Amino acid sequence: MTRIRRAVKGTFRSLHVRNYRIYFTAQLVSVSGTWMQTVAQAFLVLHLAPPGRAGIYLGLVTALQFLPMLLFGTWGGLLADRVDKRRLLYATQSGAGILALVLGLLTAVGEVRLWQVFMLATFLGFVNMIDNPARQTFVLELVGRDDLPNAVSLNSVVMNSARVIGPAIGGALIAFVGLAVCFEVNAASYVAVIIGLSLMRRKDLHQTVPVARGKGQLREGLRYVWRTPGLRQPLLLVAVVGTLAYNFQVVLALFAHFTFHGGAGVYSALTSLMGGGAVVGGLLIATRNRPNIHRLTAIGMIFGVLILGVAAAPNLATALVLIFPMGAASIAFIATANATLQLRAEPSMRGRVMALYAIAFLGTTPIGSPLVGWISQAASPRAALAAGGTATVVASLITRRHHRRQHERAADIAPVTDVPVIDEPVIDEPVIDEAEPGTELGVA
Repeated sequence: MTRIRRAVKGTFRSLHVRNYRIYFTAQLVSVSGTWMQTVAQAFLVLHLAPPGRAGIYLGLVTALQFLPMLLFGTWGGLLADRVDKRRLLYATQSGAGILALVLGLLTAVGEVRLWQVFMLATFLGFVNMIDNPARQTFVLELVGRDDLPNAVSLNSVVMNSARVIGPAIGGALIAFVGLAVCFEVNAASYVAVIIGLSLMRRKDLHQTVPVARGKGQLREGLRYVWRTPGLRQPLLLVAVVGTLAYNFQVVLALFAHFTFHGGAGVYSALTSLMGGGAVVGGLLIATRNRPNIHRLTAIGMIFGVLILGVAAAPNLATALVLIFPMGAASIAFIATANATLQLRAEPSMRGRVMALYAIAFLGTTPIGSPLVGWISQAASPRAALAAGGTATVVASLITRRHHRRQHERAADIAPVTDVPVIDEPVIDEPVIDEAEPGTELGVA
């Protein structure tokens, strides 16, 4: 019993930090609203799209939502390095709430059109371009370095608890009230985050020193990541997986509609069970304190195999069973990649590194979503899932091999021991630790 209590305490240790506890609660409310909107937006596009083009249009609206991240995401990261993150989040959360309200009002009065959905999705993409790196790095300011892996994992639990709560409520609202209410409730949910930010104690934050303006800072961030294998390798892996595998809001809607001939209920069930598995995966990974590339690639291979299992499911019942562990592996992969990158990045570069992470994970959606939609339309949603699963397994294997070779090359460089000793007077000098900040934890 004592061991169980210790395990539970270790899993939720970040919640002992007051500021993080407030953030955790506010995010649960807000992200539940976001998932309600995700479900409602998917079915709104399916309703408005011309016959035979549902998959392409659904992929297009998702692509537009993430296009700003792909094109300008590094600017968002640089802004997160330069500006107080808490103030930045006030602005981005308010902007996202206003956009949700506009979509809800247009839908409520029956005047919504596809071009309006596309335009609002693009505007939301610009908001998220700034919000994502600021929000990712703000977690470190809430809890500090030691508890970061745990806080990132618990944050993933929030996101995926919301994935269960949001679609479940959203599906019920769509069935009994209509689509517009989902957008309006999501708009109201952003108020929870704004209130939460205002309740936090500034003195308890582990704030980093803002980076002064200077020329070439974007190029500097890109060069820093490329010459650091501990950052470059996981980012390239996340880019492949984000492009081809993490398009579930597109492919699961098509999977439910065309493969199993279901409606909002089937889509909500698939999304909710995947979210439930992700909650379990987040709690399990929260007990791990040392994220690394070896663990990341192992989880990636498991994740890819489970995607392939869902793609090959002969019936809905089998798909519902397999999608639960697939959800667990998906969030374990992302939480491990997130914590690995934040802990290895220098504080002055963290915003830009996490912006590149957001580009790799979310910014690749404008490429992946239309591609997945096209594969689903041309072949089947099963084929689109299978492509993502195969890419995840192959990319994880390649990254694992490169990482292993790098360590083998490092091991081959043995220190020279047969150096002749020269008799010189010994001078006692103070020992100076010249390691750069962060290297004591293996940060590249």
